[in-house]
Amino acid sequence: MAAQKGKDLLLKMHDGTSYATVAGLRSRTLAFNAQSVDVTHSDSAGRWRELLAGAGVKRASIAGSGVFKDAASDALVRAAFFDGALRECQVLIPDFGTVSGPFQVTALEVAAEHDREVTFDLTLESAGEITFATL
Repeated sequence: MAAQKGKDLLLKMHDGTSYATVAGLRSRTLAFNAQSVDVTHSDSAGRWRELLAGAGVKRASIAGSGVFKDAASDALVRAAFFDGALRECQVLIPDFGTVSGPFQVTALEVAAEHDREVTFDLTLESAGEITFATL
């Protein structure tokens, strides 16, 4: 994969009708994690750790910061956080694919300086099966 423009990585949240781009994200991160299940025992070869294939909990986390682009995107994210609702989200990764699934907004921070715009930071955690589709 060749170098890509960071601005082309998009976070979208379903608003009940369609997927809406979530605000003007200036920076964002998508992380995947999987817990391992250690099944090492006294007879493990050379005392090396053994893991159980396909076991453990998988999760995805999205973090971003930026500026709300309009009142609709502000309201969508704010409602998802205060309602504790699970929302279908998509992350479009240029020349790679699309990650989709249910997420919950687990953190929402708003900051402002007197001579700058109001900014926000948000974190979303997966809340079910995540799918990946190539572009």
